[in-house]
Amino acid sequence: MKTGISSSAYFGLHSTEADYAKIKLHGYDCIDYQNFINTETELFTMSDSEFEKFLLREKAYAQSVGIEIFQTHGPWRYPPQDCTEEDRAERMEKMKKSIWGTSLLECKYFVIHPIMPYGADKDPEPERLFEMNFEFMSALLPVAKEHGVVICLENMPMTQLSLSRPAEILEFVKAINSENMQVCIDTGHCAVFGESPADAVRLTGEYLKVLHVHDNDGRMDLHWLPYYGVVDWDDFNNALNEIGYDGCLSLETNVSRKIPADIKEHHQIGLALIAKKLAE
Repeated sequence: MKTGISSSAYFGLHSTEADYAKIKLHGYDCIDYQNFINTETELFTMSDSEFEKFLLREKAYAQSVGIEIFQTHGPWRYPPQDCTEEDRAERMEKMKKSIWGTSLLECKYFVIHPIMPYGADKDPEPERLFEMNFEFMSALLPVAKEHGVVICLENMPMTQLSLSRPAEILEFVKAINSENMQVCIDTGHCAVFGESPADAVRLTGEYLKVLHVHDNDGRMDLHWLPYYGVVDWDDFNNALNEIGYDGCLSLETNVSRKIPADIKEHHQIGLALIAKKLAE
């Protein structure tokens, strides 16, 4: 199993080949490219030609040092801004551009969250929420197919949302019934519900294509390092091996920003070793 980490753990919007080389040196095989999340950056004001040039450069940096861009993360704003048709139309256009961007990076998997038209903390009409997401995702699928990209719907930590738990995400993906929509399991989001990430892996099985790996206290989405919280990592590793998961074990966490610069790299290497241990 390959290992990876969020690009944001090493660089922001602007990177260098040296940034990718450090990720490789620390022992990772892949990255989760996260620069599509924030749609307020200059990436989304670029012309199409500038956008293409920018991402082809990122791809070249990664390929030059042997790093695979295994997955990207689609646009997301908190609190969610999906309440009006105009909000959803804006998000749709940025999603489509991000899918194109994912293909420019020669990346297969594009992770997204459900749309949340009632916000993150209430869900007065679960059936309508399901329908609105079905309409939204169905409109994205032709773009994903055109670019050879697989959309992976992520389980969420919103305890009031009826499209949040792994079982609910799986039910939705099965209803969509497309090879271009699969599942991303976020271990920390499982833990917020008191659910086992290992059980989520076993449940989703062949639909599971992408992972977001981190830990927490079982109550809040804290993005702690593995082994610092409540997740049973031995069981998680066993579950991945049971279903024959052969993708990337991708960390969505980072060492503390408070660590002094002169010892930070030692901690980053230690985190990469944790990823390797989990991927055994």
